[in-house]
Amino acid sequence: MIINNNIPALNTYRQLGINQNSMQKSMEKLSSGLRINKAGDDAAGLAISEKMRGQIRGLDQASRNASDGISLIQTAEGALDETHNILQRMRELSVQSSNDTNTASDRAEIQKEIDQLTDEIDRIANTTEFNTQKLLDGSKAGLQDEINGKVNVENNSSISNLTAAAADAKALDKTGTIIITRTDSADGDQNDFEIGDPNSTGVSLTDTTTLTGFGSDLTLSDLTGMKVGESITISVSKYEAAQTDASKSLTAQIGANSGQTIDIGIDNMNASNLGVRNGDSSSINIESAEKATAAITTINNAIEKVSSQRSNLGSVQNRLEHTISNLDNSSENLSAAESRIRDVDMAEEMMEMTRANILSQASQSMLAQANSAPQSVLQLLG
Repeated sequence: MIINNNIPALNTYRQLGINQNSMQKSMEKLSSGLRINKAGDDAAGLAISEKMRGQIRGLDQASRNASDGISLIQTAEGALDETHNILQRMRELSVQSSNDTNTASDRAEIQKEIDQLTDEIDRIANTTEFNTQKLLDGSKAGLQDEINGKVNVENNSSISNLTAAAADAKALDKTGTIIITRTDSADGDQNDFEIGDPNSTGVSLTDTTTLTGFGSDLTLSDLTGMKVGESITISVSKYEAAQTDASKSLTAQIGANSGQTIDIGIDNMNASNLGVRNGDSSSINIESAEKATAAITTINNAIEKVSSQRSNLGSVQNRLEHTISNLDNSSENLSAAESRIRDVDMAEEMMEMTRANILSQASQSMLAQANSAPQSVLQLLG
C-alpha cells in the first residue's frame, strides 16, 4: 500500500475540476443567454457572428435612414402642394382677367393678388427646410435632366457639303437622336431627300426622319432635290445619365455597406424658375386681356413643372418604402442566422449543467472516500 501518492484521490480531484469547470461554463452561458461569451468558446463562430452583427446593425440604420429620407421628401412635396394651390389660384385669376368685362382698374386689383402670390411662391422655395437644409431653392438639384440642343442650318446654292456646327458645344458632343426636317420655303411642303451620315452611305428621308449614331460632328452631303431658298432644320436631343454633384445633391445611404446609396434631386422651385416671374422682381402681367391669356399658358407650364417634380419625389418615396421593407426583411433573416451561431439553447444547456452538477457532487463524494483509503494503513501498525 502507498501513502505518498494517493493516485485514486488525484484522479478524482482531476475529474472534479473538469466537472466544476464544465458547470461554470454552463452557468455562464445560461446567465448571459449566449453560447459564445468569449473567443475561446468558438473562435470561428465569434468571427462570423461579429461580421453578421455589423451587417444587421447597418441594415437597421439604413432602414432608419430611408425613413428619414421619406420624411424629407414629404416635407418638400407638402411645400410643393401649396405651390400647386397658388398656381391654380393664379391661373384662375388669369382666366378672370382675360374677360373683357373687367375694367383696367379691375385688372390692376387682380394684378396685386398675382404679385403677392408670386412672392409667396418665392418664399416657399427659399424657406422650406428639413433639418436646417433648404430643399426647394435649387441647392439640392444634383440630378440633371436631359440636355437638349438645337441648331438650324439654312441651305444655299452649294449643297454638296453642308456641315452643322452647334453653337453650344454640348449640343452634339455625344451620340444622340438627330431629327432632320426639310421644308420648302415657297409652299411649306416637306419633301424627301437623300442624306449621307457617318454610319451609312445614304438614308431616305420622309417628312421627319430619326437618325442615330452621330458623334461630335454632323455632316450632310449628297442632298438631292433641294432648291435654293429651302431650309433644313436639325434638332438634336442628347440624353445623358443623371449627373450628381456631391455639393448639390441629397444622397441617402440605404444599405449596410459602402456605395449602397440613392440620389435625390429637387429642382429650383422659385417663381423665376417656374416662369411666373419676369426678371428679378416683376411677376407675370395680366393687366390686359392679351397678356392675361398668355399668362394662362405660362402658368400651365409652371403647373406641369411642379407636377413633374412632385411626381419624381413621389416615385422616390415609393422606392424608399420598398427599400425599407427589403432592409427589414434582410435584417430579420440575418438576425436569425446570427442567433443560431451566437445564442445558447437554454434547454440543452440546462441539461449540460445538470449533468456537470451531478458529476461534480459524485466527484466530491469519491474524493472523500479516496482520501480516507490510506487510513487503513494504520491497521497494519496495530
